[in-house]
Amino acid sequence: MRSLFLLISLLMISSCNTKVDSSNNTLPNIVIVLTDDQGYQDLGSFGSPNILTPNLDKVSKEGARLLSFYSAQAVCSASRAALLTGSYPNRIGISGALSPKSTVGINKNETTIAEMLKPLGYKTGIFGKWHLGHQQEFLPNNHGFDEFIGIPYSNDMWPVDYDGKQVPADHNLAKRYPQLPFFKNFEVIKEIRTLEGQAQLTTELTEAAVDFIDRNKENPFFLYVPHPMPHTPIAVSDKFKGKSEQGLYGDVIMEIDWSVGEIIKKLKEHKIYNNTLFIFTSDNGPWLNFGNHAGSALPLREGKGTAWEGGQREPTVVSFPNLIKGEQTIETPMMAIDILPTIAEITGAELPKNTIDGKSILKILTGEDKQSPQEAYFFYYKSNELHGVRYKDWKLYFPHSYRTLNGREGGKDGYPVKYEMNTIEKIELYDLKNDISETNDVAAQHPEVVEKIKVLANEMRSKLGDKLYNIEGTENRPVGRIN
Repeated sequence: MRSLFLLISLLMISSCNTKVDSSNNTLPNIVIVLTDDQGYQDLGSFGSPNILTPNLDKVSKEGARLLSFYSAQAVCSASRAALLTGSYPNRIGISGALSPKSTVGINKNETTIAEMLKPLGYKTGIFGKWHLGHQQEFLPNNHGFDEFIGIPYSNDMWPVDYDGKQVPADHNLAKRYPQLPFFKNFEVIKEIRTLEGQAQLTTELTEAAVDFIDRNKENPFFLYVPHPMPHTPIAVSDKFKGKSEQGLYGDVIMEIDWSVGEIIKKLKEHKIYNNTLFIFTSDNGPWLNFGNHAGSALPLREGKGTAWEGGQREPTVVSFPNLIKGEQTIETPMMAIDILPTIAEITGAELPKNTIDGKSILKILTGEDKQSPQEAYFFYYKSNELHGVRYKDWKLYFPHSYRTLNGREGGKDGYPVKYEMNTIEKIELYDLKNDISETNDVAAQHPEVVEKIKVLANEMRSKLGDKLYNIEGTENRPVGRIN
């Protein structure tokens, strides 16, 4: 397998007319940077009018902007499960955002990207937010990662009110959440109790990631950096306070951009950047009811917690100088489930034995093909409700309820406003090529498209189920549970 990969790699590198790095690595390095609740517009290269992201803008010029890249679900744990396993989260039993009281996590029988790469000799590290189970059997070190530094779940799962102050013991938050733990492998090495502590997270995790590169520069490695920010409560170190024209939220994004710059600089310092697949994306769209402490999904509709485009279409850039041409803008639909099989094709790793949903998008990234390998992408939410389907340039929604601000402004300075609930009463269809903001329902004008998507949806319902139609799937696998 490895000799076949080496031959393929040399041919691909030769065909791309790129310079091979002067490192001892033959297998490519893999770096994935994942933000939390970032909006589609929240990068300079994606149209932000007032957030400067020079490092990510440069990466996009050296590689590709993916304009139609989706998270697999519009919520934390589910989207992360999909990215790491190549499976829709409802296939593997992960839904919602796991809490400190959850007794479930990623099943030991699922294969993560880290576990897939370990047989090839990869060193693997995660520095950031895990959120796939906080009990020991679910932690990253039991799922293929050699090193873990970070938090086990979202940074708002702590006994601290919106004002940033610890609450008394009889407060509801104190009953729901313990102090926020910060792990090194299986050990809690400190607790984060203040916004000042949160403000150090991006820097601490970046320093750990850079150190990991230093120590593994002679080995192929998989580096996964799932930043806790800009999920609320947002906080930033002193070096970026007041730097953005978009206030604290913009400061936070600028610090994440700095973090990317530090990682890229280290890769280039060790002359391994050209041989590294670098992916930057977000787990879902912005948490809009937090107002000025949330990002912008414009020109997309809605945000986090919905299947609308603003909930799952993410600002995504990819680079790999040895294989991917620079200055590309790619509009072909892709999803986080496709990352694992793409890495498998690039590295020659064996795919998981369990059925996965993702398919390699390597030919799209290299410019060999413009067609998605997937006939459609399916947008599930809540425990197992099929809300929408992306088919070519079309997006169809089935009747369901969703949260919205209905045009109202969000909250201010860390305090959210309440969402309202809207209901889609009938099937709606949108032409994303001509209506990216999903303002004009064209279902009545295109009945043949509606019927085609309904057939695809029914095929998926038979596999993964759909609670909206009281359908049990035949291919769902159990979530991991503590004994």
